[in-house]
Amino acid sequence: MSPPAVRLAVRHDTEYLHDWPVELAHHVAFLVPRDTPTQRVLRWQLAIDPLPDGWAEASWEAERHLSRDAWGNRRLVFSHARVHQRLRVASRFEVERLASPPLQAQDSPRWEAVAERLRYHAPGDDPAPPEAVEFSLASPFAAPDAQLAAYARLAFTPGLPLAAGALRLMRQIHADFRYEPQATTVGTRAIDALRLRRGVCQDFAQVLIAASRALGLAARYVSGYLLTRPPPGQPKLIGADASHAWAELWCPRQGWLALDPTNDMLAGQDHVLLAWGRDYADVAPLRGVIRGGGQVQPTVAVTVERLDA
Repeated sequence: MSPPAVRLAVRHDTEYLHDWPVELAHHVAFLVPRDTPTQRVLRWQLAIDPLPDGWAEASWEAERHLSRDAWGNRRLVFSHARVHQRLRVASRFEVERLASPPLQAQDSPRWEAVAERLRYHAPGDDPAPPEAVEFSLASPFAAPDAQLAAYARLAFTPGLPLAAGALRLMRQIHADFRYEPQATTVGTRAIDALRLRRGVCQDFAQVLIAASRALGLAARYVSGYLLTRPPPGQPKLIGADASHAWAELWCPRQGWLALDPTNDMLAGQDHVLLAWGRDYADVAPLRGVIRGGGQVQPTVAVTVERLDA
């Protein structure tokens, strides 16, 4: 019997406080959770202060300004032509998370056969679906490399079922890498993280993605959140959680395998999915181009709570 569905509430607050006024700003945000077979969005709101250009005098009207990117993620683009020195973006939503089907590690094709299927095929052959093929290609932060291929082959031994190899690679990264927030930046590439053997969830995910692509497999980057649990007897601190990232590897029989190498686990009901893309650059929660303002580090507070506990 499958575990019951769980209901999670997420609050994500970002604040930029600049040293001097910003004259002009253009931003893009990926802060809307996706509906998937295991996740249903119950409600979502987003407020921006100051109000972006063209918005009415109402805080929560982001829904009508959304568009979709090439992978179906809902994207918000907004601008400020008015001078401002502080920007606040507040996202609030609830989702229902269902349990994923159990992973049968041996019930998948050999990884070499999957890699071959992802290559070009003549008309009449049985190629992989386009949405998988595009995630087997290089991207700026998760490009295939000979070092990454060698690292992947430590897990993907000859003839191994793809799902079993994916689990091995996830566990290998978790064992070999140290979680160290100051070791990398949002611009660190997978090959650099491999050489460092440390980083954050973004780096762990991108190493898994680039290493898989180096063998000809298809993998994508997933941004979202993870419900964290405080030590026994201690209250959960509001705003103490963080954005999270993991990877999904395409398997013909079982679909996209959701792998969290940071925590050495399959992504499950504690994981809330926002968006997916080729790597972090495609689905950064909030980024922009500004004129003025100087250098600034955003202040981010995230809270994930279970509502049906």
